[in-house]
Amino acid sequence: MTAGTKGQLVVAPAAAVRCALLSDENYKYLQQEIYRQSGIVLDEDKHYLIESRLMPLARNAKLANLDELCARLRSKRWPELSQEVMEALTTNETLFFRDMAPFEALRMRVLPELMGQRPPTQTLRIWSAAASSGQEAYSVAMLVHEMKLESRPVEILGTDISENILERARQAKYVQFEVNRGLPAIYLVKYFERVGLDWRLKDGIRKMVTFRRFDLRQPVTPLGRFDIILCRNVLIYFDVETKVNILNQLWTALQPGGFLLLGGAETVLSVQDRFERIAVGTTAVYRKR
Repeated sequence: MTAGTKGQLVVAPAAAVRCALLSDENYKYLQQEIYRQSGIVLDEDKHYLIESRLMPLARNAKLANLDELCARLRSKRWPELSQEVMEALTTNETLFFRDMAPFEALRMRVLPELMGQRPPTQTLRIWSAAASSGQEAYSVAMLVHEMKLESRPVEILGTDISENILERARQAKYVQFEVNRGLPAIYLVKYFERVGLDWRLKDGIRKMVTFRRFDLRQPVTPLGRFDIILCRNVLIYFDVETKVNILNQLWTALQPGGFLLLGGAETVLSVQDRFERIAVGTTAVYRKR
């Protein structure tokens, strides 16, 4: 799923023409499949997105068009193709320290409050849900290091529905364009090393984060309990019922007094009575009651 966007469908321009390589029936089929596999709602006007993302898969499979691709998907004889389609349609975009205000909230309010409340030997657990290629989780790790919190145990978990994107996150290697987006120059010098034309996080930060595949619609019990959960810019891609179910799961995964951070356009909806909204600077965080 991708703190962030994580799990975001890339939106085509409003004037994009309808895909001529896909029937209405098969478009509806793809809508149902992507919803079944990921919970993401694919709107009616994403034909250009479908064509641009899936035609390379069709060509690799030596298929003439997307209707032939759908015929193969319907046959259920190529399960790996179904996974490739889901991965292509939920390609993630994210950046380091995205929307800086939530990280300021972590630095100014959330982390100091939790450090004061938790015993010094208690592990502080942080979850970056829909972690995409890792920038959000690694941003938290750098922040923790800057605040000199390593004197206490800190665990950072990043999860996403896409195994391909998680493998990129584990490698912690980024192109110049990616490190130019949101990452302070001083952090690039301090925490990264040059690898050819790319940049890789140094081991000290990289080893602070672990990644695993996880669907936010699944029960959270296997992940354990967390002090902080970042689930930013993800809920906007689900229908209301799925959003409420996910928020209930996130509430369950939080320790008493733990904090949930959402995207700027997201709220705790009908479960707001289970959270206390706290304004911090230009953003807000939600504390479990």
